[in-house]
Amino acid sequence: MSLQERDKKHLWHPLTQHKLHPEAIPIARAKGVLLYDEHDKSYIDGIASWYTAMYGHCHADIIAAVYKQMQQLDQVVFSGFTHEPAIDLSEALIAILPDNQQKLFFSDNGSTATEIGIKMALQYHHNLGNDRKVMIAFENGFHGDTFGAMSASGLSVYNGAFEDFFIDMKRIPVPDGKNNADVVALLKEYIASGTIAGFIYEPLVQGAAAMQMHDTVGLSEILKICAENKVITIADEVMTGFGKTGTYFASDQVSIKPDIMCLSKALTAGMLPMAITSCSLQVYNAFYDDSITKGLFHGHTYTANPLACAAALAGIKLLKSVEIQEGIQRIITAHRKFEKYIKQHSKVATTRQLGVIFALDLNIKMERYGNLRDQLFTFFMQNGVFLRPLGNTIYILPPYIITQEQLDKVYSVIEEALEMI
Repeated sequence: MSLQERDKKHLWHPLTQHKLHPEAIPIARAKGVLLYDEHDKSYIDGIASWYTAMYGHCHADIIAAVYKQMQQLDQVVFSGFTHEPAIDLSEALIAILPDNQQKLFFSDNGSTATEIGIKMALQYHHNLGNDRKVMIAFENGFHGDTFGAMSASGLSVYNGAFEDFFIDMKRIPVPDGKNNADVVALLKEYIASGTIAGFIYEPLVQGAAAMQMHDTVGLSEILKICAENKVITIADEVMTGFGKTGTYFASDQVSIKPDIMCLSKALTAGMLPMAITSCSLQVYNAFYDDSITKGLFHGHTYTANPLACAAALAGIKLLKSVEIQEGIQRIITAHRKFEKYIKQHSKVATTRQLGVIFALDLNIKMERYGNLRDQLFTFFMQNGVFLRPLGNTIYILPPYIITQEQLDKVYSVIEEALEMI
């Protein structure tokens, strides 16, 4: 029996309607920028496996760090215990986070990181005796699949049957440089109600919204108004963090820093699941009290898993290395050159680029998970490139170690796809 047949017996895949898409492609191994299927055909991983394996798959440094750690301490409860890998990681991470970030709370994935950020904002005001129970988020944002994260997410394709159970959420448009005044006016209207606890946002790039990018000045103005009105700001850097926007974090490019930051995906270099929600001392101090009920009673079994901490620490060392920083700049330069060329194509409506993220919109109307989108995905895979179009948006977010030759292949296959449709 083939792997595909065995898969279909028991497995339920994410973001999949199995009646329409019963086949999953078996991947046998991965190394560097390449994925290999069971027949040893290779595919360039053009999206770093959902933005996680940014230093390439099975990187020797990450493997060595995890292997060394698993011989010392594999897992221990993090409530009441601590360990050196978590302490080392906290010191390394705080050194590259914005200066106001001082405390780290561990969890398992991006959704739990944002869930915790939302809980921090709501309980912050609860602990201070403020009757603030409403959150603000951007339109078309995506923050994960748990209930608080879904509440903050504005993409109904993911939320469907659950919207009646969401926490109270108000939405504002993303600032685009032209609508900034209108966005600010709506924000002030919401804040004037006196009920707003926090604002959660993806800084500069909305990933699941097809890599939509927004105005830095407008975002800074939003954060400034929130700070003036004691609205806790939560930067969801699950996708953007660890170099993807050209700086360590997208928040580094915004003049006003968030109160809370949510990190996952590339945090552990794609090796193991882990997430961190960081916060300022101002936020932390609202929970620091003689009353046990004011503590943040949230926990996960594998919180601060030592192996994941070891992977994350090795990843940060790579991120700061000359090799990786040069790789980031090489990709940025290549993307800009490709954008200048491909934006002239008759089938391209718009293009955009920030850091190693490049996206183009086709001037063809397509469903987010429709037939034409599936045809594009199949075409890319048949030509040895793994890309996942989001509706009529084709985007690239490659590992930092991708070569120019591999990038050129990704670009050429995209251009061939434009001729096919």
